[in-house]
Amino acid sequence: MEENLARLHTDLIFGNYRHGGYRSFTVTENKKRDISVAGVRDRVVHRLLYDYLNDIYDKTFIFDVWSCRKNKGLVKAIDRAEEFLRKNPSGYIWRADIKKFFDNVSHEKLLEILTVKTDSAVFPLLKNVIESFLASENRGIPIGNLTSQLFANVYLNELDRFVQNSIKPQAYLRYGDDFIMVEKDPKKLGKMKVKTREFIKSALFLEINPKNDIMVKTRYGIHFLGVDIFPNGRRLKARNWKRARERMNTANISSYSGLIKKHCSVKKIKEFQWKILEIQSG
Repeated sequence: MEENLARLHTDLIFGNYRHGGYRSFTVTENKKRDISVAGVRDRVVHRLLYDYLNDIYDKTFIFDVWSCRKNKGLVKAIDRAEEFLRKNPSGYIWRADIKKFFDNVSHEKLLEILTVKTDSAVFPLLKNVIESFLASENRGIPIGNLTSQLFANVYLNELDRFVQNSIKPQAYLRYGDDFIMVEKDPKKLGKMKVKTREFIKSALFLEINPKNDIMVKTRYGIHFLGVDIFPNGRRLKARNWKRARERMNTANISSYSGLIKKHCSVKKIKEFQWKILEIQSG
């Protein structure tokens, strides 16, 4: 290991490092995803770049970006979304996501964004990592890379800033490429939708996913981040409840417990607690 690290260090210092290939596989949980995983050597470089970029960019992100950030995360994003609905029970909510986001990130646009804040000495390394993967011509970042999660926030920070400074809805939240906007006036929210779609297409070269482009009254609730969220609470989807029951084991009890306690009825929580006792008793 020490020899490999020393060799990698030398390659980085003298500019001889070249990213290797990927191991690819498909997962079908909720929806089909193609995962590409780099080798250990490249993942060490990913961690170096992640730490470097996170120090630069995290403080530039707006408050309501909840994915892949310290003291944020999925459950807190769901809490925040429920808070938005609770504070606007007579308003309207638009829920959307980006069509095949990771496959369609423009390498040219991502590098253009990174040029503004990164050191010129680091830029060739960033370019090497970004161009190591192609989903189509000059597009795509692999879901399996640690850097891709941060690249996603850097790329969509352009959208966040546009929404905050130009659209200015009553509330806006983004987790990954999923986002919501809340506004009292449906006509005003409709105009915001049009402007946001135009920006995403013209500035980021992406498209809204038509399957998840939904605008409803907040009192009806919205399905967001795997949970049905309402102004007065939320519930876990039946398939997610079933998955938790089937896949829970001694190693992941604490993770599933937090999810169930936050999003399920008292009856389901009691049922879940019995399931925990069964597992722990062997």
